[in-house]
Amino acid sequence: MGMLDAKVVIVTGAARGLGRTMAGGLIEAGARVVGVDLPGSGELDAAARELGPRFLPFAANICDAGECAGVVEHALRNASGLHVLVNNAGVGMQFINPRFASSPTRFWELSPSQWREVIETNATTQFLMARACAPHLMQQGWGRIINVTTSFNTMLMKGFCPYGPSKAAAEANTAIMSRDLAGSGVSANVLIPGGPAETRMITDSVMWPDRKMLVQPRKMIAPVVWLASDQSDGVSGRRFSADLWNDSLAAAAAAVLASAPAGW
Repeated sequence: MGMLDAKVVIVTGAARGLGRTMAGGLIEAGARVVGVDLPGSGELDAAARELGPRFLPFAANICDAGECAGVVEHALRNASGLHVLVNNAGVGMQFINPRFASSPTRFWELSPSQWREVIETNATTQFLMARACAPHLMQQGWGRIINVTTSFNTMLMKGFCPYGPSKAAAEANTAIMSRDLAGSGVSANVLIPGGPAETRMITDSVMWPDRKMLVQPRKMIAPVVWLASDQSDGVSGRRFSADLWNDSLAAAAAAVLASAPAGW
């Protein structure tokens, strides 16, 4: 039996990158995954073909509260339940500038629309999806909200506006969620790669010429599976760094060494 047998997980941003990899790992552990990405994404269909019948693709714009509610309804109706939300969807600094690290864009060079789109995609969607899922999770007395943010130093890095502020907002919101959910059986935690990850967000070949040095997406699998499982009961308000997860240890021990409090 898998660690996540009978669990239904929503993964946002599931068409590619970290989301697609985590979806595959969750399925390998026994879960059914409702994989969410934007309408018109051929990559979402490709993910469904690759990951098989336990991956249920669902196209939605999760910047819209009504569509977030539709994701939850789809999970309850077509996957017969909902237990875990992995808030992974987001955009990186490559949206602003492909050479964002070696030739950074200063905050005054941003347009208001660039600021709003990154904040909306990286922070507001996590709030909207958690808001849509929380009533069901609390009613059944068990659930997980796992928010993907970024390393603290990245939040403060020169030229990383608005990405840094968007992830700082998501991190602080996770700490608040965990307190609001205390005693409900539902936890809220953060999962980060722990460094630049091998995804389409890393476009600056000047700063990262050797992509083998990046955090590989599969590092996210062990911590996200553990966080989504019964083994993480009682763990909430923590930030887990995938690059610090030691696969040679028992999962509970690896979790202790790879985590710190969410927020500051």
